[in-house]
Amino acid sequence: MALCGIAFCPAPRWIAAPATPSSPLFPIPAPDPRGRPRARCSLRRAPKGAAAAAAAAAAEKEASAVVAEEEEEEEAGPVLRFRASDFAVSDHVSVGLQGRSDEVIFEATVCDPKSPLYNSRVVLRKLTSIQAKRRGRRALQVLKKLARRQLMYHSYSMQVHGYVFDGESGNEGLFTLVHGYHGSYSLRHWLQLSDWLPTLEATLALDEEYVRRVGDDTIGGPAVTRQLRLTRILMRDLLIGVNYLHSHGLAHTELRLENVHISPIDKHVKVGILGNAVDFYENTPSGNLVDGNIDRRKMMIAFDMRCVGFIMAKLILKELMNPSIFLKFKSFLTKGNDPSCLREFLLPILCRNSPSGNAGLQMLDRNWGAGWNLLSLLLAIKPSERISCLDALRHPFLCGPRWRVSPSMDVIRWGLGSTAVRMAEDYIYGRHQRNRIAHFIELIELLNPRPRPKSWLDLLPGRWRLLYSTGRHIGLTLREPSPRVLISNAYLHFALSPYSDHPVFSLSSDISFKVMPSPNWPHDKSGAPGSLHVKSSLSVTPARLYFTEEEGESKELSFQKHSIRKLPRSKWKVTKLKELPSSLLAVKLIADGLDISLSYESSSLSVDAAKNVLQEVRTQIPPEMFDVSRLVCGSYVDARMMVLRGANGSALLFIRSCSNS
Repeated sequence: MALCGIAFCPAPRWIAAPATPSSPLFPIPAPDPRGRPRARCSLRRAPKGAAAAAAAAAAEKEASAVVAEEEEEEEAGPVLRFRASDFAVSDHVSVGLQGRSDEVIFEATVCDPKSPLYNSRVVLRKLTSIQAKRRGRRALQVLKKLARRQLMYHSYSMQVHGYVFDGESGNEGLFTLVHGYHGSYSLRHWLQLSDWLPTLEATLALDEEYVRRVGDDTIGGPAVTRQLRLTRILMRDLLIGVNYLHSHGLAHTELRLENVHISPIDKHVKVGILGNAVDFYENTPSGNLVDGNIDRRKMMIAFDMRCVGFIMAKLILKELMNPSIFLKFKSFLTKGNDPSCLREFLLPILCRNSPSGNAGLQMLDRNWGAGWNLLSLLLAIKPSERISCLDALRHPFLCGPRWRVSPSMDVIRWGLGSTAVRMAEDYIYGRHQRNRIAHFIELIELLNPRPRPKSWLDLLPGRWRLLYSTGRHIGLTLREPSPRVLISNAYLHFALSPYSDHPVFSLSSDISFKVMPSPNWPHDKSGAPGSLHVKSSLSVTPARLYFTEEEGESKELSFQKHSIRKLPRSKWKVTKLKELPSSLLAVKLIADGLDISLSYESSSLSVDAAKNVLQEVRTQIPPEMFDVSRLVCGSYVDARMMVLRGANGSALLFIRSCSNS
């Protein structure tokens, strides 16, 4: 007996229904005298014999009708169902279509005249494993979800058409995905070609109308300019496609060079078949759709942006196509090093085999180092600090010279620092060059975003390489000292001491040099290496940096509680600030004790010769690197650069070194 539609009411009054042969005695609630609707229950017997068979046949017919209706909707919808006889399979496969080990790939042409894809070239991807089939079905689900905006989907994805169904074979374990054919090369195969730049330019048919999409109106030019223009085109297309997915609540999760194709038909970048696309939002155990999904969405977007950063790095720096070099590059980031130090880390690798200049390095250094800034934002260690697709599209590196871009203060600060670094890497000759780089250092100090001591405690630990000093500039060019000493590098290493109640740093100054015995030292730089080590302890306290109206170099002053240094203010008049600050927040550096040691690999050095070598090293390096107690003020620090002031007012520009990380 089947019992349907039962509901219970409080304190019902029961009456007995008359018994009949077809219905047994069963208590039924009496109607409510107050006229309220009462719940009723219906009783019926399960059909027997012929009636049961008829009911089962009707149910089966209804189910088959529903299935047929769903199949018709699916056939008319975005997902098409094909049969194996609908294709003429080619006898070759393009190298750019290489798949996974659980995929078998064929190129084919649709030969069914009734199909909307008649005579179209497609790719048949036969999926064999359970994971591969899951990816294929997920690609069909994504197609249905994005079908509302098919124009964007077809422009920036690989146009999944449907699947192959063959009911006569009886083999339900096979699943073949059908998607569009977008050229024989993936982006990885394009970059592996020796003449990839002119070939890809010809494939995209670049003209003045086309390059206006990236803010440019010219074509041709030097190879670096052409590669930068093409990089902007590809990166902007890639970011638009990824942003299209993010705006529809999907994360790609599998952005790699192998999955990115460039269509020669519509000239767009395709971001793959989206078989591993993941929804941002899912039901949580509490049943709340909002709970936990915000963090999930941010993490997925950050992961996609990191993958975009790797694609950009390989697109610009061809050395990263070497697996061993890319492994070092990725290991640098995995160890927790800040991506803003990537230039310092990659500089020896990029300049090793490029004596005339590396093209990728020149591209990233253009526009005040905007390329390095975008790369560091895409590869930021903290997911919350990674740039979004829309902000990346507005970044100065991806905007051509014809577009007016309003850079943020962080980009301006980055540009000033990058310009100072580039100028410091050149040999400084004239006074106007020294004045210019000193002015840039002062502008950096003016825009210090982290003047508090707490920021210095977080950012100061590490190894810093000396780039430039506005004070002493003495080399071997105009002198003929008896020990000819060539300074290699000078470093400051800060480490927070764990054995102190107050924040105290252990400071070490390391200067490496080479003593050249040959009188023909301008052409022969061989010699025995040596190093000078100075150790001390350092504490940091809050202070303030004051400016005066005096001209010329300032003199040494006695230190007060919150006054470190008075600098000439006249140099600030060339800035565009309406009102110049009278002082800036800074930190005071207090050194305690010195321990100096000199090491030299040659055993033939006498005591007097060692004294002469030490004196020559002290002559060439800034005095603050030998006597670290003369470092009295810290005026700027971030994850990449640092500016310290000496007792005589000179500024020392440092850059963080992660080469040994």
